[in-house]
Amino acid sequence: MEWSDVRIFLAIARSGTLGGAARSLQTSHPTVGRRLRALEQAIGHTLFQRTADGLVLTEEGHGIIALAEQMEEGALGMERRLAGLEQNLKGSLRISSADWFGAYVLPPILADFSNAYPNIDVEILTGTRLFNLAQREADVAFRIVPFNTADVVQRRLFTLQYGVYIAEDSPAPKYGDGTGFRLITHDTSTGQFPDIDWLIKSFPNARPILRSNNRNVQGRMCRQGVGIAVLPRVVGDQIAGIRRLELSKSPPARDIWMGYHRDLRRLQRLRAFISTVSAHLVNAGA
Repeated sequence: MEWSDVRIFLAIARSGTLGGAARSLQTSHPTVGRRLRALEQAIGHTLFQRTADGLVLTEEGHGIIALAEQMEEGALGMERRLAGLEQNLKGSLRISSADWFGAYVLPPILADFSNAYPNIDVEILTGTRLFNLAQREADVAFRIVPFNTADVVQRRLFTLQYGVYIAEDSPAPKYGDGTGFRLITHDTSTGQFPDIDWLIKSFPNARPILRSNNRNVQGRMCRQGVGIAVLPRVVGDQIAGIRRLELSKSPPARDIWMGYHRDLRRLQRLRAFISTVSAHLVNAGA
């Protein structure tokens, strides 16, 4: 069985549909379907049951999933190890971060990096999804929580300060009250947000009116006078039309972490990027 066939098998098992597998592998729906039929014919077993909700592993499929994942880890390990030996400052670098980090923290860093290393192509993946470093979905990632796998080299970059913001021409709410004001909060389905909990407790009589999982959206809604928002200061201080309140207490701060797979620690373009990040943080006093 070839790794390319195993890769398709795993993609279908994880997505549950041929279309989802095709998107994850960046290939066509017919190609995935054709390769799956060929694989099942070659091994003489049906690996998926077709249902109204998609493709479900059969007993035979369940029986080989762990072996397929072992084969995947071996193949990806070889890929990472070979990538880590590359010495040329060219090629691609894939960076993962939250939306606000990509929009407000990375631009000056990447401007300097791209000017210094014009032969390196950079791809930025932003959002709430945590991209898998072991599967090389990203080469380096920035997160607000520590990495929890032993194969990731991680570093605490700086402490992220938060502030409370309102529209520039709005009156200031009373800390500990908030009567007559509204709150802009965060979608908490993706995790815990101490700053949002703090905001709600600090203005108990303000009414939550809008929730978003995007800090940029929160800031721009705040600018429109929709409500009070708590934002990373690196975001809020850069949005025109809102002002930060001077309060007796500040929202809780959080640490920002950078991580990359240990097999890539000798990858020169990654090391060059980390060096650029470090230089910016030192210059910024972080």
